[in-house]
Amino acid sequence: MSSEDIILQTTHFVKEQLANAEGGHDWFHIERVYKNAILISNGESVDPFIVALGALLHDIADSKFHNGDETVGPKLARTFLFNLNVDSKVIEHVVHIIENISFKGGHEEQRFRSPELDVIQDADRLDAIGAIGIARCFNYGGFKNRAIYDPNISPNLNMSKDEYKASTAPSINHFYEKLLLLKDRMNTKTGKQLAQNRHEFMEYYLKQFYNEWNAKI
Repeated sequence: MSSEDIILQTTHFVKEQLANAEGGHDWFHIERVYKNAILISNGESVDPFIVALGALLHDIADSKFHNGDETVGPKLARTFLFNLNVDSKVIEHVVHIIENISFKGGHEEQRFRSPELDVIQDADRLDAIGAIGIARCFNYGGFKNRAIYDPNISPNLNMSKDEYKASTAPSINHFYEKLLLLKDRMNTKTGKQLAQNRHEFMEYYLKQFYNEWNAKI
């Protein structure tokens, strides 16, 4: 099977798996990350096949929707790619990408690095900030029945990984606990350039939000 056929089969597989997913982690999220990964990879020395597969499979089973189990996604991806007879080295690389791509809160050390992961991680982080990132933040907050904002609950900037995963804080807190931190964690030159504008948009949004909340002109 050619690389193009494998990518096509993977696309169909991901669409089926995420058919009923929460709106911020559905097929359209994957598609946006995939497109951004292709864009960013144009300026990087990477294997485009691994970038494509990693981007398509990076959120195949987000642990947030599997009781915090971070092994479901890697296992699902490994089995799928194995059944397509994908080279074992490619499979292991893609699995490592899935295992290490996410922002985990706290000061969790990333255990694996590669140029391909850098590209996909930037693409995924770009989808968490800016206008779409704001929409995804509040969509997930609504999905979890969280408050939009509570001035009596301050953001926790020193959460452990477990505390981050278990947090039920208002959605606005998520800006400070994750979204506003991502600009400075981008890996690639293109990723950093794209993140700057989206970061500034979030800062403007928060200023407007607080003005409206506090009835200021």
